[in-house]
Amino acid sequence: MILNEQIKASEVELTGLNGESLGIVSRAEALALAKKYKVDLVCTSLMASPPPCKLIGRGAARQSEDQANSKSRKAETMKVKEIRLTANIEAHDYETKLRQAEKLLASGCAIQLVVKLQGKDGPKAKELLEQMLKSLAPSGTKATGIQVSGKQAAVQVNPN
Repeated sequence: MILNEQIKASEVELTGLNGESLGIVSRAEALALAKKYKVDLVCTSLMASPPPCKLIGRGAARQSEDQANSKSRKAETMKVKEIRLTANIEAHDYETKLRQAEKLLASGCAIQLVVKLQGKDGPKAKELLEQMLKSLAPSGTKATGIQVSGKQAAVQVNPN
């Protein structure tokens, strides 16, 4: 964002505080108006000639930009937590892992269910993951299919 004296163009297309067009004015005149009204002169695009600029309340431009950045950052960074299982899991351990997964999904985290494979546990691991997905259906939806590769089987579940 380019503010006040950072604007280098000799002329700017100025928009007032209430969104009214003030036409094309010199940079010096635009800065004088900004000082008069005690606001910031903000350049909205450098691609146009002359560049469009707005008169915006002090700090409001930076605050709105910060809010937009924080919202996009939050959307990008969804945490993925990993829950490890074994193919030969007992009922009590299964219930514990299921509660843990539901708790993580409720808090907004995505989870990665990983089953370690030993020997010929591939079909058994796939069956366990399918059962876990059915149990987690009210809390989340699977983002990827069940992937059996090498020494593990995995599936990612996103919260609803």
